[in-house]
Amino acid sequence: MKKLSLLAVATLLGACQLIQPAAEPQLNGEVYYLQRIALPPNATLSVSLQDVSLADAPAVVLGEQEGPVEGQVPLPFHLSYDPAQVKPGNRYSVSARIEVNGKLMYTTTEQHVVQLDGSDPQSMKIRVHAVR
Repeated sequence: MKKLSLLAVATLLGACQLIQPAAEPQLNGEVYYLQRIALPPNATLSVSLQDVSLADAPAVVLGEQEGPVEGQVPLPFHLSYDPAQVKPGNRYSVSARIEVNGKLMYTTTEQHVVQLDGSDPQSMKIRVHAVR
């Protein structure tokens, strides 16, 4: 009887290990600029994944990373998003900006389109340009 109980417990524990929640999909990459200028210690980086399907409406943010810059370029980012928000046929883009004391210093000037179907690059490279 003890062996049967131990076998049942071991089977249940094994099944619990197989049922793990799926990790949220993620876009990873680096933000960089070409100028040879160091960022001040109070710089902040914002990277967002947006639904840009509607030209006459504000973009819908599906994922965002925002916080102080740690180190110098290239700056890593990791964007998690809810796959339930991804709609077939819609257009999605990643954008980035670097601010210092609330003032925009660098931003993306071109769209970085993503498919969100598993075919996107493992590590994206997002270039930002200085704002004058």
